[in-house]
Amino acid sequence: FAATVKHPSVPDADLRRYYRCRYTGLSRKRGIDMEPSWNRCLASISERGVGRLKIVASGPMNLLGTPLINDLRAALASLQSAGELRTLVLCGDGDRAFVGGADIKEMAGLNQSSAESFISNLHDLCEQLRQFPVPVIARIPGWCLGGGLELAMACDIRIAAEEASFAMPEVRVGIPSVIHAALMPRLLGSSRASWLILTGETITASTALSWGLVNQVVPLAQLDAEIDNVVEGFLACGAQALRTQKTLLRSWEELPLQQALRLSIAAFGEAYTTGEPQQFMQAFLDRPRTKH
Repeated sequence: FAATVKHPSVPDADLRRYYRCRYTGLSRKRGIDMEPSWNRCLASISERGVGRLKIVASGPMNLLGTPLINDLRAALASLQSAGELRTLVLCGDGDRAFVGGADIKEMAGLNQSSAESFISNLHDLCEQLRQFPVPVIARIPGWCLGGGLELAMACDIRIAAEEASFAMPEVRVGIPSVIHAALMPRLLGSSRASWLILTGETITASTALSWGLVNQVVPLAQLDAEIDNVVEGFLACGAQALRTQKTLLRSWEELPLQQALRLSIAAFGEAYTTGEPQQFMQAFLDRPRTKH
């Protein structure tokens, strides 16, 4: 991914493909702290407002241990304060896995109290993604298991390579699937969700696509290009309109129908205070027309 931040106070020679950096709020003079803030993730925002959050230093399967969870939560908190952010791509390190699940070595040593703390922390990470103010795209090149699949389901868009595999194997290691596994019946329906969660069986990318677990499946060599296509689609939309639409989608999942309808009316009216309807609609009206 090309993901650098152009900033007037940072020389070109100091720009990197990825920064191990903390964003101090790009809406406040696009401030950047160039000192490393996290050990297990890399975050950046491009000139066009495309955010990238990459897991690193977490093994070939990008396992979710407490240090990684904490770093991802801190990175997301910083990224979401960037007013110019338009979309976010979440990816693992390498193509073997998106996230191969939670770190079993850590979980094996938990007791009741520490287990609840661990899973609460993972819940908060998934919920940060689900409530993130702009669309989040999960890049899934390979294994996507357990907590990693919950992380992916908390994203708005899931794009997978043909080689990707998906499973919820928790019952096979003596624990139930919890927290954002609750999203699965809504995404897949009760029957398919029950089969995945109760059996722990693995499904292929093509099955995941047919079941609605992922949005698109492409050859691995085309995965980044397809993600770029989706990103371009988001960039062609009104930035505030997209943020409002994501907020509405989340609220529709929680609210009774009539309350959701009334909220939507208010959001429609508020859109006209941003200037985006006037800009985009006028551009549509002024477009060149071909004569037949």
